[in-house]
Amino acid sequence: MSDSSPARAAAPVLEVWCELQCSDCRTALTDLRALRARYGDRLEIRLRHFPLEKHKHAFAAAQAAEEAWEQGQGWPYVEAVLDRLDELDRRGESVLAEVAGELGLDAEEVDTALIDGRHILVVDADQAEGKAIGVTGTPTYVIGGERLDGGKSQEGLRARIEEIADRLLADPEA
Repeated sequence: MSDSSPARAAAPVLEVWCELQCSDCRTALTDLRALRARYGDRLEIRLRHFPLEKHKHAFAAAQAAEEAWEQGQGWPYVEAVLDRLDELDRRGESVLAEVAGELGLDAEEVDTALIDGRHILVVDADQAEGKAIGVTGTPTYVIGGERLDGGKSQEGLRARIEEIADRLLADPEA
């Protein structure tokens, strides 16, 4: 039985501006996993792309992640790529298709998506929106209209996100 009544409020959204060649984003996975475990579908966690120019494979990784989302494995793919940062740095974009294959995704389709650029507009739009709201590094979180910068330190951020999420869940009008 599904509850489609209008009285049921939409889940609060935590947007995470992330870069898939960023060691701070890899560190943030622990907090994101804990948040998903604590809140389940009561908190919607959305990955937003913010590839940094200093990482030459980050833009391709963002596009590959979008293709993984199309194939139904977005978060597992993002986590697997972040877990292989050093390898991505060393070996380059071939790692992106390898990860896809290991997860049972259509790796050829991931390669094709990188060639035909079908996800470039999504990545560009995320990056532009991030810049417009003041994102300068990754990870950066936005929840309840508040921007939290995790690029310098993750210390205390999960507690702050939980505090805001709990407030939003208690009072959806907040």
